[in-house]
Order: sequence, then C-alpha cells, then structure tokens
Amino acid sequence: MGATTVPENYRNAVIAHIMLDGAAGAIDFYAEAFGAEELFRLGGPDGRIAHAEVRIQGSTIMLGDAEGPVFGSPTAIGGTTVGLHVFVDDVDALVEQAAEAGAEVLQPPADQFHGDRTAILRDPYGHVWVFLTHLEDLTSDELARRARELFHAGA
Repeated sequence: MGATTVPENYRNAVIAHIMLDGAAGAIDFYAEAFGAEELFRLGGPDGRIAHAEVRIQGSTIMLGDAEGPVFGSPTAIGGTTVGLHVFVDDVDALVEQAAEAGAEVLQPPADQFHGDRTAILRDPYGHVWVFLTHLEDLTSDELARRARELFHAGA
C-alpha cells in the first residue's frame, strides 16, 4: 500500500479561523516559520486585520485580530483548547524552520503508532500546531492493534 504525504480524507478538512492579538505580525511569523503564503487580508481603519487567509502547504487558515469576549486570543484566556493539525511534506524541516523563527517545540518530530511523523509547536501568539507527515497507510484493524499494544504497554 503506497503512502502519500497528505491522506485524501484530510485534503478538504474544516478550515480553522483563529483569532489572536497582532494578526499582521502573526502573518509575518507564519510566513517565516511555516512557509505560509498570504492569500489576502482585509484591514480595518485602525490598522487591525478584520480577516485574512494564509496557506500552509495547501492548507488554508483564516485569521484576524481578536475582538473582545466572543473572539478572544489564546493569550488573553491563558491558553487554547484547540490544536491546529496540518499535514506537510517534511515535518522535520518545517519544525527546524519554525524553531529558528521563534516557535516553541512542545514535542519534537517522532514517528507515531498511527502512521504519521508528528511534531507539536506553540506559536508566539498562543496557538498550538500539530504538524504531520504521513508515512504509511494503515487498515482500521492495524491501527487498533497498534493502539492496544501502545496503551497496554504503558499500563
């Protein structure tokens, strides 16, 4: 069974719309750290960004400046409960680039039981990113077997 770097079922995933303090700086950071391409931005008269979109290796992320209690930033609420998962061609190279740009590496790249090489980063704006490179296609039975072995080994 041949593996691709982005599994078909994740090609047209839900598009994240993240809010943060300093969206213009975040766009610059994402370009430097993750190789993001800015698609467009809609700025307000106060210089804040009402809405922008960037693409990271084919995955589109929407973003804008935080707006009060409805759309606050992770730093304003002490963290985030969301991890932004993005499949990329080379997770090791991306993590090295992102760390040099100032991302915090929470989990360095490592092969995982689910068939992906995965790393977890936190950007300076408080968002947690999970970058993955797909290594192998697994059947549901093989995935369940590996999970049982992993979780029972740690028990």
